[in-house]
Amino acid sequence: FVFKLTAAKQQDHFFQAAYLEERDAWVRDIKKAIHCLDGGQRFARKSTRKSIRLPETINLSALYLSMKDPEKGIKELKLEKDKKVFNYCFTGTSVIDWLVSSNSIRNRKEGLVLASSLLSEGYLQPAGDTSKAAAEGLSDTPFLDLCDAYYYFPDSGFFCEGNSSDDDVVLKEEFRGMVVKQGCLLKQ
Repeated sequence: FVFKLTAAKQQDHFFQAAYLEERDAWVRDIKKAIHCLDGGQRFARKSTRKSIRLPETINLSALYLSMKDPEKGIKELKLEKDKKVFNYCFTGTSVIDWLVSSNSIRNRKEGLVLASSLLSEGYLQPAGDTSKAAAEGLSDTPFLDLCDAYYYFPDSGFFCEGNSSDDDVVLKEEFRGMVVKQGCLLKQ
């Protein structure tokens, strides 16, 4: 999942993502930035917190850690849809249900806003065609409160049998290390 970016001064920069979807997201954002700059526009990636006006009291990083808690967090399951098996994932409905039960939100509508921000900031990733289409803007909200919209944690060991990305399955053990920034990994 490595890609190379060559700067105007013929300097090569190599980037490595942890999985296929992350690599594609980096490439998409870089292409967007290049398009803006070539058009004479200023490129600025707006913070999710500002664009959807999350309260300052919400700490997405702490919320993410709570969601991943093995005992009290969201349960990762083996789900099947359209003859594909999705391992280490969960439904959009289970995310909203968990947010409600943990008193992180007051209602499901707030849950959609919060879950959308978790998705936008990379704490959740879409798995399957339904959730990927919504994340790419083909739905009213980037996150779907549906039983057939699947999501996963970026460092969960997710894989889907029969997916094109399954050809390059990377086991969790191969990517041990400390996450420095989304898309960057410091090896032990």
